[in-house]
Amino acid sequence: MVDERAKYWAPVDHYVGGIEHAILHLLYARFYFKLMRDEGLVEGDEPFRRLLMLGMVLQGGKKMSKSAGDAGDPQKLLDRYGADAVRVAMMFAAPPEQSFEWAEAGLEGAMRFLKRLWLLVQEHVQSGPVPALDVATLSAAGKDLRRKTHSTLAKADDDYGRRLQFNTVVSAVMELANEVARMDASHGPDRAAVQEALESAALVISPIAPHIAHSLWSALGRQDAVVNQNWPAVDEDALTQQRLRLVVQVNGKVRGQIEVAADAQQADILDQAKVEENVARHLEGKTLRKEIYVRNKLVNIVVG
Repeated sequence: MVDERAKYWAPVDHYVGGIEHAILHLLYARFYFKLMRDEGLVEGDEPFRRLLMLGMVLQGGKKMSKSAGDAGDPQKLLDRYGADAVRVAMMFAAPPEQSFEWAEAGLEGAMRFLKRLWLLVQEHVQSGPVPALDVATLSAAGKDLRRKTHSTLAKADDDYGRRLQFNTVVSAVMELANEVARMDASHGPDRAAVQEALESAALVISPIAPHIAHSLWSALGRQDAVVNQNWPAVDEDALTQQRLRLVVQVNGKVRGQIEVAADAQQADILDQAKVEENVARHLEGKTLRKEIYVRNKLVNIVVG
């Protein structure tokens, strides 16, 4: 009879192993699982749903290992940079299935990123109370930040769940942090968009940097632990772009940029492009030959 505990734990969602070890480990695990299946002790044909083979860590092009004596002492790195920074550096270095060259410079960068995220949260918290999120009252910049927040969540969903590309999860949170840093939240309701962005950043980075994520989550006013949170849902409405930034060219050379409503008519876009200050200077005294609009990307004005 199948034990209920076996039904709960098997099959395992992900089998993760080093490239040199997973082959034999996987062979043994599958052999014993199928033996137990034949004996009626477990259900199913395979013990694992998915397999992830990790690449090797290299130094000078050679595999780092304890037996070779070049693996180093990880405790020194942990003492200097902290466990979160070490994990972020390793996850950011390369996709997990690829081998990568070890360099401590990556640890410095990881620590700078985590410190910056920490400071962003502290500055936000110290700026005062946060209103409830009301999308209708957000400025254009606030809506842009929400779009970046939910595009980051959508990317993290795919990178964690399907692609298993943890390095791009880190880079996505870095980009979100950059957007928060550039955000001017002097418009009161926009502080709610900043709060949502920072909470999302803490949630997305928490599987890689759990300690700082826990502290950030608490600093943002959340009483429950970040580890107990449900994964945030993507707001599809937030992904709808309200405004577009278009490049304006004159005879194929970039002369300016304009910002237009996403639903603006082509004629209005062309009119706005021609009165942009720098563009207008390059059109002065010239004969208009052609106007080209590449949807959502650029305007090119041909003159002679």
